[in-house]
Amino acid sequence: MKNILLLCFISFLSHSFAQSVKADDILGTWLTGSGKAKVQIYKSGEKYNGKIVWLKNPNYEDGKPKVDKNNKDKSKQTTPIMGLNLLKDFEFDDDEWEDGTIYDPEDGKTYSCNIKMRNGSLDVRGYVGLSLLGRTQIWIKVADVK
Repeated sequence: MKNILLLCFISFLSHSFAQSVKADDILGTWLTGSGKAKVQIYKSGEKYNGKIVWLKNPNYEDGKPKVDKNNKDKSKQTTPIMGLNLLKDFEFDDDEWEDGTIYDPEDGKTYSCNIKMRNGSLDVRGYVGLSLLGRTQIWIKVADVK
């Protein structure tokens, strides 16, 4: 009986100190897992989106700004990477942002995506089909780009 009461007390304490996540906690600027870009996540209506606001290497060797050259849509291949929307249409549900997509300019593909906040960082999981078959990057919050 003592063990059961102790377990109940520990469970209560862990829930009391658990970090509760609010929908707008995702807002702000985040350094991607690769460290190559910073993405500003913003709210549009009830949905969350994210655009590139900084690139470690914003230009090609000839000095011209990098463009979305790998996009499957040829009409978008001259779109600058800077300002490009990577995250689209996320909805907050309980403790995560889901049902959105993430675009990867390195391969020109769009993936389903879910985002969870853990200890102040974001677990950004892109996948095709099942989330189990995806890849997760950890994004770190940084000061907003001016």
